[in-house]
Parts: sequence; C-alpha cells; structure tokens
Amino acid sequence: MEKVQAFIKDNRERFLEELFDLLRIPSISADPAYKEDVKRAAETVAEGMRKAGVDEVEVIPTAGHPIVFAQKAIDPSLPTILVYGHYDVQPPDPLNLWESGPFEPVIKKTKTHPDGAIYARGSCDDKGQFFMHVKAFEAMAATGSLPCNVKFMIEGEEEVGSDHLGEFCRQYKERLTADVILISDTSIIANDTPSITTGLRGLSYVEVEVTGPNRDLHSGVYGGAVANPINVLCEMIASLMDENYHITIPGFYDDVEDLSHAEREEMNKAPFNLGHYQEDLGIRTVRGEVGYTTLERTSIRPTLDVNGIWGGYTGEGAKTVLPAKAFAKISMRLVPNQDPDKITKLFSQHFRRIAPPSVKVEVRPHHGGKPAVTPTDTPEYQAAYRAMEQTFGKAPLPKREGGSIPIVALFEEVLGVKSVLMGFGLDSDAIHSPNEHYGLFNFYKGIETIPYYHKYYAELKQD
Repeated sequence: MEKVQAFIKDNRERFLEELFDLLRIPSISADPAYKEDVKRAAETVAEGMRKAGVDEVEVIPTAGHPIVFAQKAIDPSLPTILVYGHYDVQPPDPLNLWESGPFEPVIKKTKTHPDGAIYARGSCDDKGQFFMHVKAFEAMAATGSLPCNVKFMIEGEEEVGSDHLGEFCRQYKERLTADVILISDTSIIANDTPSITTGLRGLSYVEVEVTGPNRDLHSGVYGGAVANPINVLCEMIASLMDENYHITIPGFYDDVEDLSHAEREEMNKAPFNLGHYQEDLGIRTVRGEVGYTTLERTSIRPTLDVNGIWGGYTGEGAKTVLPAKAFAKISMRLVPNQDPDKITKLFSQHFRRIAPPSVKVEVRPHHGGKPAVTPTDTPEYQAAYRAMEQTFGKAPLPKREGGSIPIVALFEEVLGVKSVLMGFGLDSDAIHSPNEHYGLFNFYKGIETIPYYHKYYAELKQD
C-alpha cells in the first residue's frame, strides 16, 4: 500500500486535470441534442481506462447510449470486483443560478470544503466518483499491486432510468461475472463521519396530463364557466396527501416495511444537526410525515413529490389565458417490499378516479426501480468497513439513503451479485441542482480508500 499511496500523492494534480477534461463534456442523456457529446464522453472514459492500464476496453453500443466495458484479469483464482458508474449527467437548468459555467469546472473554497471543491455538473454525480476507481486502479496497476481481477461497467443512461442496462446485463451476463459490484454513487454523513450506504429507496416516476377545453380560452370570456386544467391539477395533487403528510392513495402503504423501535433508535444515533440542516437549505423549518424524524423521512419512509408542473402562459408579461392542458411530473420514493410497478398502477388508478368529469386525465409512467438493502455481515461489506476505517481513522457507520439506484436490485436479479455502496460525496453537494460540487478532500480520499477495499476484499475472500 505504501507504493500505491505514494503514486496517488505524486499524481494528484494530473488526476484532477484529467477529471476536468471529462467534466467539460456536456453528456446530458435526457436531451437528444447532446447525443454526440454523450458518445464523446463514453470514448473519453474508454481512452482514460486504456491509459490507466486496463487491458480490454470496449465502447459497446445499446439501443440508447453506449456502455463502456473494461477488464483486467490477473488470476482466475482471485476474486473479481466489478465497478459500476455512470458518465451521463443531469441537465444543468436553470443556468442562471450557476455561479460558474456548469461545464467549466473550477475549484472554490467553502465552509464545508475549506480545501476546495470542484464545481461542475457531474463532479459528484457521478463522473468524479467513478473516476476515483479508474485512478485507484491506475495506482495499483502501475505499482504491481492489484490483488483482484477488476471489471468496469460505466453506462450513459443512469439519469434517464438505465432503460437498456437490464438488456445489456442479460446479453453480456457471462462477461459481467463477478464476486461483488462496487459502486460509488452515494454519500457519507460528513467528512469527519464516514459511512457506508446499506439501503436505497426505490422509485416510481410518472407524468400526468389534464385536459379541459379543446383549445386555450380567454379567461375573461370563459373564466368561471369552464374548468381550468391547472386549477384542477393543483386540486388533485393537493389531495394526494392529508394533513399529516400521509399519502392518500389506497393501498400505497400495504407493503411498507415497518422498522422496529430499536432499529429506528439506532438509525437516529447518526450525527445530525437540525439547525445546520435548515441553515444549509435556507429554510425556517422542516416538514414531513408526522411521527417520523428527518432522518427517517428521508430514508425509511416512502414519499410523493411533484418534480415539475406547467401549463398555460409562462412567458414575459401577461396573457389572460385559460389553458387547454396542464402537466406535472411526479416521483414516488419507495421503501423495502414496495414494488414500483404496483405503486405506479395504484397511482394511475387513483389519479384517474379522483378526476372531476370536467377534465380528461392521462398518466404516463416513465421509469422506476426497486428498493435495495445490503447486508453488513458479508466479506464485501466488511472490506468497505475496514478500508474506510483505515483512511478516515474511524469506523464508518451504516446508513440508509433516500435516493434511488435502481440498478442495485437489477444486478442482484440478473447477475446474482450483491453491491457495495461505498460513496464519498456529501448530501450538501447539490447534485441535480445548480452549483453541483465535489470536495477535493472527498475526491482524493476516495482514490486513497479504494485500493484498501481491493486489498481487504482479497484477504477476506481467501480466509
């Protein structure tokens, strides 16, 4: 490990410059206008792996965006680690809220990141995090210190639901054979409080359309006589929660896993300062399901949120229009035992049922994913525990996260392999928001920690 860590130290600036080159590519998978940029990002990732010393590297096309697959086999008797990540990013909108260009990476010092943070779209989610694995691999390969076989699968559609990843995994199942899947697309509690993610919420994502009259109408001539789809949509959405912020869709909670009092008590021992939380978000108070703490609301309880709503006239100035249509995008985060297909069906049936006869309603399912919980008594988890304890100087805490990584359940179903979620970001890193950033401390700490994971995993598997 001394040679590996020395190599990392000697190449810190180069690692950062190479990450900057990748961050400059606007690999926005949701927008077809950026298709060539997404492809260019895949090719850049592949070339970076070749330079890092990976023997076999391919950019494999799919019906959507390509997947980069790479591997280096050193000994069939040794365990194999499959690293998963994604090179696609969220759209940067709204652009006017960025303090610097979303694809012009810069280093800025902040209260949370006194050593500096990388500001750019994708810096934390997930270019900066999967890139740590490439650089950690390079350090091990360059010093002859690889203790495991290594494979990489870096996709370009995670931000749009990984629609073609399941088909890819089934088609290339034999090539993807591994003992564990290692993912860095999650966070730690704080830079002085390392943690390992042991649970993720699932997801059901839908778009709804409410249609009223056959055309936009003059609100003076027709207002008060014809249903306004925007008003109706707002009323329908408002009815989806009661006064205790409990979701009102019949059957929604039927399969929700209820944790014991002891489990909830243990979860709430994690360091959390409500005042700092509110200050960071610029809010006066929190709000959520009655009877649960903020930590519980964002991890072990399901949610329903409107992610976007539009209709009518939204341009400059006034236009007194009664719109023909109104739209909303709605996401539901799910917890263990909830099935996304079932929840989507329940939502669709309920939303149509509560629509007044003055409008027509259409529900269009987008993407979803199952919740996932990973065990903590396996060599795979214990290797992560020891690695983080080694580099952070204290034992990491297990924690459940509120986000969704649908492919974790997919990997277990198709490949029969458990994943370890060893991320290094912070919840305050503004992923999916303007001014996304990733601390230099976190970036380098990840590169330093990952080789220890390989070392300890190889040792634990041989015992």
